[in-house]
Amino acid sequence: MQVKFRVRKASWVKMIRLRCPKWLPPVADKLSQIHIDLERKSLQEMEKMKFNSEDAMCSIHLQDNALLRPSRKTECSTDDNRLENHRYGMSYQPLSPRKKVEKVSLLGVFTKSRNPDITDIDDDYKDPRLCSLYAPDIYDNLRVAELARRPHPNFMETIQRDITQSMRGILVDWLVEVSEEYKLVPDTLYLTVYLIDWFLSQNYVERQRLQLLGISCMLIASKYEEICAPRVEEFCFITDNTYTKEEVLKMESQALKYFGFQLFAPTAKTFLRRFLRAARASYKCSSLELEYLSNYLAELTLVDYGFLKFRPSVIAASAVFLARWTLDQTNHPWNSTLEHYACYKALDLKVTVLALQDLQLNTGGCPLSAIRMKYRQEKFKYVAALSSPKLLEALF
Repeated sequence: MQVKFRVRKASWVKMIRLRCPKWLPPVADKLSQIHIDLERKSLQEMEKMKFNSEDAMCSIHLQDNALLRPSRKTECSTDDNRLENHRYGMSYQPLSPRKKVEKVSLLGVFTKSRNPDITDIDDDYKDPRLCSLYAPDIYDNLRVAELARRPHPNFMETIQRDITQSMRGILVDWLVEVSEEYKLVPDTLYLTVYLIDWFLSQNYVERQRLQLLGISCMLIASKYEEICAPRVEEFCFITDNTYTKEEVLKMESQALKYFGFQLFAPTAKTFLRRFLRAARASYKCSSLELEYLSNYLAELTLVDYGFLKFRPSVIAASAVFLARWTLDQTNHPWNSTLEHYACYKALDLKVTVLALQDLQLNTGGCPLSAIRMKYRQEKFKYVAALSSPKLLEALF
């Protein structure tokens, strides 16, 4: 392969020669000689790059199998994950191996996965917003991060004595209305609920102060996620001035000290973006309807205390699974592309999908309706009115 380079001849040397007075010919000649030397050095470097690229291309053809062989780096990252989990006092549980789409980046040449059933969703290298080159590594790190600092799934039974699961559900349902009132982004709502559960996992809170904790966590999440966060006075107003500004700021300070000012945590919304991108690659129906329905199902889990035992990535994958099954029963809701990027097989999602369908159909008769009313609007294509048929055992 020949690499051609274009070198634009600089015209500024000619301009110097034309504009310089007659009594400065040595300066012009010296500048001209400097430019010629620079051009010669640049051409030599380009020729060197050309030969190196040709040698590298030859090595790709001759050692194609060696490039696609697992590297030592994978083993090192596994050890790093084991050390990271040990740091947080957790037992090491290796994630299910993901057959990565191997890419060899060299002068714009990429080698894709040999599996034709897997669609490469990271092939749009021209759009810098997608971070296509780094997306696989980013989400690999997020899969490790979701294991750390998770809220305890049984804090209601072990820590809290004055509040109940239904009180938590009422608080989250009200916060959904608050987020709609102030037009907050979905990430703010997800982070708010995460911070509430994280704080309740280790701190005893009386029921009179539960709403105060809720608006304080939403204030913190708004400052983290929003461009223009609501003011403290607005959160006091939304509670009918039940709490003063000083009380909100004091609770905010107490919560931040407990969090150690480490606010980031991957939520179900974080993984849902990735999995929806993988789902759209092989989905024939309206991708917008699929997106709204998946978001609706994922938000339903925020109200239910029982879903704290599931990882955010599992909830996101189950939401996509059930949304595809609700919209299209002619095709299997899970395919090779989704399995590759979600790192879960259909059988791994069975328990979560069944629990999520109970939420969708409201078999428990939950009276909390803020999320259902939100997604019954026309702008969300009335996805809350949809219901899914019975899940077949053969799907798993």
